[in-house]
Amino acid sequence: MEELFNYRKLTTKELQQYHDQGFLNIGSTLTNKGLERLTKESMEAWHSEKREFKDSATWLQNSLLVDIHKKSHVAKSFYFNGPLVDIMEQIIGSNIKGATSQLTFKMKGNTKAFGWHQDNGYGELDPYNAVTTLTALDDTDEENGCLRIIPGSHKMGQIDVSNIINSTTKKKQVSIDLKVDESLAIPARMKAGETLIFNSFFLHQSQGNFSKHRDRRILFLRYADADAVEVYNERKPRLGKLLRGQTRFPEVASYEEEL
Repeated sequence: MEELFNYRKLTTKELQQYHDQGFLNIGSTLTNKGLERLTKESMEAWHSEKREFKDSATWLQNSLLVDIHKKSHVAKSFYFNGPLVDIMEQIIGSNIKGATSQLTFKMKGNTKAFGWHQDNGYGELDPYNAVTTLTALDDTDEENGCLRIIPGSHKMGQIDVSNIINSTTKKKQVSIDLKVDESLAIPARMKAGETLIFNSFFLHQSQGNFSKHRDRRILFLRYADADAVEVYNERKPRLGKLLRGQTRFPEVASYEEEL
């Protein structure tokens, strides 16, 4: 059977860069075959649920497909057993669960920007060591809406957005657009198959996709401590499959056991 994933661990230098800068491009995590199969299954799932881009539609309708691990065998294997899990253990520790799996697509023609934010702004988890991973299905650059990032911005810690995002407004898909010093921002260009990881406090945003011919398709996976709770949701445990170690929450220990 042809290999789909590239397994590795971070070096001491790479771990130091992650902690100092708040992000790291860890290189190619998908083989050519893995990228081909993940893209194929992701597009089948996307087209089964999504319509063409509409300017009047919400960001969720145009750009997001949740729980891709339930709709793609390769995405599930990558999420639960792929190369990222070993790396998450290096960063988070021995007790790990999956926290989010989704596709974040900016197809050609979707020129809407997504504002500056921390991922913990949309889903504040405690402890604060959750890690976001973005795996590119396409080459991404400024033309097709690659991420823009501010190195070291995670050192600011959690920015209070409770006046914007709470249990009520989350259901209304309210978006965050923090004011930042744009002169500090750099593009996070990626090659298809590469993965970018970053801290939950890390500031980032993306411009629209102004390419006439290229999509910008990303597999978004988030990992957290197995005992992580949702601060915005009465500190209830974040449900996600237990991937390594143990948890004090029975509902997490049994979550998605069938997958």
